Parts: sequence; structure tokens; C-alpha cells
Amino acid sequence: MLSTFSMASIIITLSIIVMTLASILSKKSIIDREKSSPFECGFDPKSSSRLPFSLRFFLIAVIFLIFDVEIALLLPLILILPYSNLSTWFTVGLFFLIILLVGLYHEWNQGALEWAE
Repeated sequence: MLSTFSMASIIITLSIIVMTLASILSKKSIIDREKSSPFECGFDPKSSSRLPFSLRFFLIAVIFLIFDVEIALLLPLILILPYSNLSTWFTVGLFFLIILLVGLYHEWNQGALEWAE
């Protein structure tokens, strides 16, 4: 029976061999300029293939994600109410809601929630 050390060394050696073979076999030998350019029905592209991204949309998405995670953290408070001390439960819930409201006020004050200018 093989020891743990010899089994680990065999696994690591096999992993290194497989990664090396995959790296060698996956290399492209010829880089074609036509294949790496954007394709538009056989014609040269009229404009850049990269579209401008609205930074406001990204900011709204991040704000939504932050508030969504905070709401997901608040929901278990309802489930632990019967098992916890009422004053501790109220303090933690109020603290979380205050943080949420201060963040919302800060975003509103900075103008991040106004979509049109």
C-alpha cells in the first residue's frame, strides 16, 4: 500500500505532465490578422467593434447589488426572532437599517440616483 506522501507526489507529477502537454498542444503557431479582426458579413468593419458602456448603468447596478445583499442579510433576522434576546435583535436590526439608510442618503446626496442630467 502506498503512503500518502508517495500518492501525493504521483498525483502532482501527473498533473504537471498533463498541464505541460496541454500548454504545448494548445499553442497557435500562426497568428492571422484577418482571423483576429471583427467580422461583419465579409466586409471590413465600418466602426469600432467596441460599444461605449454607460458608467451610470454600471453604478446603478452596483448600488442595486449592494442593497440587495444587505436585504438578504436582513431577512434572517425574522427567522431568529424567537431564539434571540429581543433587545439584541432590535439593536442589530436597527443598526443594519441605519447603515442601509445612511448609504442610500449618501448615494442620493452625491447624485448617483439621478439617471438623467
